[in-house]
Amino acid sequence: MEDEVDRLVAAWRRERPDLDVEPLEVLSRVSRLARHLDRARRLAFSEHQLEPWEFDVLTALRRAGTPYQLSPGQLLTQTLVTSGTMTNRIDRLAKKGLVERLPDPSDRRGVLVRLTDEGQDRADQALAGLLAQERAILAELTGAQRAELAGLLRRLTAPFDNIPG
Repeated sequence: MEDEVDRLVAAWRRERPDLDVEPLEVLSRVSRLARHLDRARRLAFSEHQLEPWEFDVLTALRRAGTPYQLSPGQLLTQTLVTSGTMTNRIDRLAKKGLVERLPDPSDRRGVLVRLTDEGQDRADQALAGLLAQERAILAELTGAQRAELAGLLRRLTAPFDNIPG
């Protein structure tokens, strides 16, 4: 079975035989797959009237466990956005009734962001839709192949995920 990356690599090997284009065989596929995943995610989220960033914030709160709340700083760490961006996102989600701000009992100047019941329902439904989309994408692989691929990708991503700061 040939794919677009095979054609791209063959063309580069023909045009630039002096270069080792082997990295393209892996990373161009990862890049193309990322675009397909982004489309599938957007579809899964839109079916639940959510944007990808909304899903990220709601599911960070959902994963926190009962009472489904985090400080804005904790949300920053989990979603990798600036504090100004996070403030804007919390405002927009609160306006939609998906989160609420509460005083932080351990810091009288601080706030906690808590998932509302509606926010929890939307996050749970969108996650189920996303997992269905992703299962379909992985359907061609056996369980052992999925496990092997997950391990290989972990080896590539872990150094990026563990960079201090």
